[in-house]
Amino acid sequence: MKQNKNSMRVFVVEDDPMYVRLVKYIMELNPDHEVHVFSDGKSCLDNLHLNPTIITLDYSLPDMDGGEVLKKIKRYNNEIGVIILSGQQDISTAVQLLKDGAYDYITKDNETRDRLLNTLNNIRNNLTLKNEVEELKEALGQKYEFSKTIIGESKPMQKVFSLLNKAVKTNITVSITGETGTGKEVVAKAIHYNSSRRKGKFVAVNVAAIPTELLESELFGYEKGAFTGANTRKIGQFELADKGTLFLDEIGEMDINLQAKLLRALQEQEINRIGGTKPIKIDARIIVATHRNLAEEVNEGNFREDLYYRLLGLPVVLPPLRERGNDVLLLANSFLNAFCKKNSLPDLSLNSEARKKLLSYRFPGNVRELKAIIELAAVMAEGTKIEAEDIQFSSPRKETAFLHEEMTLKEYTSRIISHYLKKYDDNVLLVADKLDIGKSTIYRMLKEEKI
Repeated sequence: MKQNKNSMRVFVVEDDPMYVRLVKYIMELNPDHEVHVFSDGKSCLDNLHLNPTIITLDYSLPDMDGGEVLKKIKRYNNEIGVIILSGQQDISTAVQLLKDGAYDYITKDNETRDRLLNTLNNIRNNLTLKNEVEELKEALGQKYEFSKTIIGESKPMQKVFSLLNKAVKTNITVSITGETGTGKEVVAKAIHYNSSRRKGKFVAVNVAAIPTELLESELFGYEKGAFTGANTRKIGQFELADKGTLFLDEIGEMDINLQAKLLRALQEQEINRIGGTKPIKIDARIIVATHRNLAEEVNEGNFREDLYYRLLGLPVVLPPLRERGNDVLLLANSFLNAFCKKNSLPDLSLNSEARKKLLSYRFPGNVRELKAIIELAAVMAEGTKIEAEDIQFSSPRKETAFLHEEMTLKEYTSRIISHYLKKYDDNVLLVADKLDIGKSTIYRMLKEEKI
């Protein structure tokens, strides 16, 4: 039996005919209430598969105690709102029933009708708020659909999309690597909001941004009095991410001593707050990211080998922007449209020279740098077109910074010759002399478009 979006299925469990009529009447004042009446506890429990939203439960039933029925209802579905109706005003019984999960305890007297109406109104308001929160979370999940958040049609990005589709099907740990500015946190969020944990929290911790001496308490929390200044209990990020996802950005920057505690938390799936003695179970999916080569960090003794294998999980390597071809223009147009809309600017577009200029640049700062360049260009543009001169590159890196990039010797050679040709106004003879190579080598590379 299917309910429409606004209806609430209500069970009235009552053996007193007078109160059956009263409660049923009150419930049916709202046309969205679908009311079912049961005269004993067993028939109510046998029909819980109908998934009621609210149950009014007489405490004194002919076949079993109302408290026993309440516990069985709560074990079946803790979200059902149970209102106890009792002919006795017993404070200790009422307190116990509320502890066991009853939403309210109402005495059968002259005020029953008003109290019941008030309680029903509270339940409905809470459910409306809860549904709104769920709808917002669902909308957030749609916002982070891969195709909407991660823009790219290049072959390297298609490989990334393939891995992300695998990542959302299980709770496997995901390790994201890539140069600074390639969008590692965006990818982590997209994984979370497309996974079965989307209703849980996405908690991000930038390991590099937190001083080493504070990182342990940030991750695991602490008890009141654990150290000087610990005036209250602090809940750590692991606990906040329970049933959700914990994203540890720049994991390669973590102090090696703290790495041992992180490893234990991951292996045991529990943490200890600083100053605490009771282990706390945690259920958080772990996603890590780094711009470092963790395998090299292991070899150099900066990263624990056992933690490395624990975190490796599903490796996702984000390509640098310079390897993504026309994705540069797709991203540029996306950033441009978003900036214009946000700042109430007229629609702008890139002219052909501006597009060529963007495609010729190496983007050492990757996607983050491209976004900044496009936003500045939008501000600098005079008309409806962004010209080449509006595109300004201001990377703080020197030309020799490319030596930190991983390329083949042929690629390095091509970069060096290109730099010198630009520096000496395409004077091949002069460049050949400066680099002590044959001019035929330069002409051949120009012919083969390797420069």
